[in-house]
Parts: sequence; structure tokens; C-alpha cells
Amino acid sequence: MTLPPQPRADGSARVVAKRAGGRTRLADLYERGSAKIRLPRVEGDALHAVVLNTAGGVTGGDRFAYAAEAGPGARLTLATQTAERAYRAQPDETGRIAVSLSVGDGARLEWLAQETILFDRCALRRTIDVDMAEGATLLLVEPVVLGRQAMGETVQSGFFSDFQRIRRGGRLVYADATRLAGAVAAQAARPAALGPNRAWASIVYVAPDAEERLDEARSLIAGGEGGASAFDGLISARMVSSDGQELRRRLLRFLAGFRVDPPPRVWEM
Repeated sequence: MTLPPQPRADGSARVVAKRAGGRTRLADLYERGSAKIRLPRVEGDALHAVVLNTAGGVTGGDRFAYAAEAGPGARLTLATQTAERAYRAQPDETGRIAVSLSVGDGARLEWLAQETILFDRCALRRTIDVDMAEGATLLLVEPVVLGRQAMGETVQSGFFSDFQRIRRGGRLVYADATRLAGAVAAQAARPAALGPNRAWASIVYVAPDAEERLDEARSLIAGGEGGASAFDGLISARMVSSDGQELRRRLLRFLAGFRVDPPPRVWEM
């Protein structure tokens, strides 16, 4: 039996921040389709942007592209409005999310995504590409949850590919790939993967002071499974938790302690 193609959602959005008049201001904003960006009023110097997917999730065949740029000296903080959901997809149909970030000299950009929740028989391919200047600062947070434990959800099979690349001064300084395909539950349960856990987060901090802050990052990650290492002007960290709620609590503690500003408001809702 041949199934009809799933309805497809398509959208792209871009936000650009610049430094002008002694503060960070909006330089450009673009939205198309199911991708939106909202700019809440927040005290402080940084421009805050909230990324929305009005389609309500991602399934096979969907296409989303998000781009953000912090010009020289600017401060830009981005967060997703809520958890992204990767729903069941039909065979041979894969949803795609592409994130492109640019950080100018002396600028700071934070990509603080809330959880990506994978549902059984989902199919999602995501890429995150960052191009930053030598003197720029980047904080990248991406949590992933295998189903909602409180709802009794399990992810027995599916496909999830996540590829992160960071270039600083034109040089590749970080690349990380995650791939779960086929028997997701069995693959994730391996001791070298999640074991009995079902949620994880990747955290990357690239900055001139990154290696000096390694002990600070490790102390904020402590209290659960995870770890952090520093090399070549960056910190790469992982958190692993039994469920999404525990992971969120730990991430909120990390964001509150590692950043100067409180966590974005959407994280507290």
C-alpha cells in the first residue's frame, strides 16, 4: 500500500543584531512560512529573540531554516518558544532543520534551544553551522529527549541525525555528530550511549576565556551524569538525565550560573 505524501510545512526566518549608539539594536528581520521570530522587551544590553514554529512540530518532508547574526560588538540571545517535536514520519520522508549562526568580532551570540522531543518512528535531520570571528563569544545549548516519560511515550524506532560545526576565524574548531537510526531504543540503551537514561544536552562555549571557565562549568554540571572538557579556546560539555524534566532542571541551574543574565523567560514557562 502506498501512502499519500504527508502535508509539508516550510519556513525560514532570520534576525540580525548590530551595535549602534552604545547598545545592541535590531538591524534586520525576515520571516517566511511557518517560521517566526518574536522580539520580547528585556532589560539589559542584549537583543533577545524567540524562534517559533507555527506548524506545531516537524514531520516527514518538512523544511525549516533559521539564521541569526550578531554584528561586531553586538549581543544576541536566541531561544525557542517551546520544545520542538519530531513526530512520526512516513517511510522515506525526513524532516529537516538547518540553523546558521554568524558572530562578529567582539560580539556574543547565545543559541539556547529548549528540548527537541523525538517521537516513535520520527525522522529528523538537523544541522547547526556557526561562523564566528576570533574575538567572538558563542554559547550553544541543544537538549534532546526520547519521548515524554510522564506521558508513557517510548521511542522504539526512528531516525535522528544532528551535525554541529563551528568555524572560528575561518578554521574548523568543533564538529560533533549524533545519529540514531532504526532500533533507536536499543542503540540509546548501550552503556556508551545513554544507558538507562532518555535525555541529553550538548553545551558548547567558545570564547577567549573558555579554558579558564572549565572548573566553573564542571561544578554547574555536577549533581548528575555528564562532563566537560576544554581545548583550543572552547568548552564542550554533555549532560545526561533520566527524563526531560530532570534535564531541564539541570540546564536551568547551568544557565543561571554560567551566564550573567537570568535564563530567557520562555525557559521558565
